[in-house]
Amino acid sequence: MKRLIFVALATLLLGPAWAGTERAQEWRFTVYLDDSKIGYHHFRVDGPDDQRVVAIDAQFNVKFLFFTAYRYQHENQEIWSNGCLQRLASRTDDNGEFLQVEAEQRGEKFIVESRNQQSQIAGCVKSFAYWDPSFLTADKLLNAQTGEHLNVKIKVLGTDQVEVKGKSTPALRYRLTARDLIIDLWYSTQREWLALESQTNGGRLRYRIL
Repeated sequence: MKRLIFVALATLLLGPAWAGTERAQEWRFTVYLDDSKIGYHHFRVDGPDDQRVVAIDAQFNVKFLFFTAYRYQHENQEIWSNGCLQRLASRTDDNGEFLQVEAEQRGEKFIVESRNQQSQIAGCVKSFAYWDPSFLTADKLLNAQTGEHLNVKIKVLGTDQVEVKGKSTPALRYRLTARDLIIDLWYSTQREWLALESQTNGGRLRYRIL
């Protein structure tokens, strides 16, 4: 029920189908496991800084000998205000394991409900908002898939070159670590998100922007 209320609120704010504004931005990535295309991950951000609405959609299918060895689907809607997360509603099918997270700011606390558990977080909460480079200053991030508030370390690896739409492009490279996660991110000199890579048990996961 909370998710339906949240989606209805976003629709009222933005109009049908997440209607765009002058500030609307999209990141549409093709996702590869090593050299094999396995799916997509799309991000859409609408609205001004004090009322940003984010829609995230991902789908991966890993094939092996014509069979689906791994399937992943994730939908997530978020509302942000001045760099802080206000609401989140996510649903995930992680190869048959179904996860759901509902979270919202209530007074001084950010309340997270997942796996029939409730937790409270004080202060400004951020998720893994790759689209907003200011998240790189955080020392804790909310995992929208599981509802966990994870300690993270982020360091600059220096200047690099990354392929963007078939062209080698100068970029600044960061590395984010959290528990068993190691994620490399590339941003342009204008602080635009360009690419992501992460080592998984099955191989190297790579995001290439469309």
